[in-house]
Amino acid sequence: MLVNMKELLAVADEHHFAIPAFNISDYAMFNGIMDISERMNAPVIIEIHPNEVKHIGTDMISSMAKRAAESKLPVVIHLDHGASFANVMAAIRAGFTSVMIDASALPYEENVALTKKVVEAAHAAITYTTVEDASDPRVQADKEDRTAWHYAPSYHASDVSVEAELGNIGSIDEYKGEVTRGMHYTEPEEAVRFIKDTGIDSLAVAIGTCHGLYPKGFVPHLEIERLKAIRQAIRDAGLETKLVLHGGSGNPQSELTEASKNGIVKINISSDIKNAYYKKMREVLKNEKLREPNEIEPPCIAAMQEVAADRIRWFGADGKAGLYR
Repeated sequence: MLVNMKELLAVADEHHFAIPAFNISDYAMFNGIMDISERMNAPVIIEIHPNEVKHIGTDMISSMAKRAAESKLPVVIHLDHGASFANVMAAIRAGFTSVMIDASALPYEENVALTKKVVEAAHAAITYTTVEDASDPRVQADKEDRTAWHYAPSYHASDVSVEAELGNIGSIDEYKGEVTRGMHYTEPEEAVRFIKDTGIDSLAVAIGTCHGLYPKGFVPHLEIERLKAIRQAIRDAGLETKLVLHGGSGNPQSELTEASKNGIVKINISSDIKNAYYKKMREVLKNEKLREPNEIEPPCIAAMQEVAADRIRWFGADGKAGLYR
């Protein structure tokens, strides 16, 4: 079933586990992630960056949404690091059920202004579907047009969720083997202010991770006490916004598991699964006689799935799809 991020993360927060958000770059990777998630009965977030959207094309999103809608799992299709209002609107029109607007590099007031604009558009996003039964609860909720019982808001594309970022996580130049952008940690009081100012559904916090794979010898460290303080400040303010973590690749299992037990309900995984996928592909392609994708890609998908399965278990998401029924 296709759901928005707000619905998905509410259950994870209540039961103290995190859901992996796997960045995919093509349809084979999408199918591989869906297959392993279904095998493990785990809720899943299919995450696609704007550059990846341009690569696969927005037409493919409807096929992804169809498979997600027919799956026994709760599935979110999420835009990762939308950099502009145009990125977000393209995703909403394509059928994403959740979007991220990342204006964290801008001054605070500009971040707020752009994020508020996205929240207003995304929360108003809706499609309609034909209703066969006048007792359908969606009809009863339509207070604007009580006579139009034959249509109602679709379950699949209504009230798109919004994620934003406050603070900055680090960035890795994997070719140079060094951290190229330092971290600006999220402060609890500023997190509360930002949530109140924007109305976002989830907040990406900076507590010690980086984008990319860490250089050899670099040991990342998550500030779990900072995470606890942010979560407590949000709760004390009576807010329901959920916390998410970017840059989950390369971090120790113990820290990611600890984060998932202390308020982080979504963890982004991109480099880890892609590294496994393309490392295996380089091995497979040593056989120069191979040229068919159906011969080349299956072992690559299997390698990716092995890493994905580990992360599902690390975050405590395995077997949790049943909580959504």
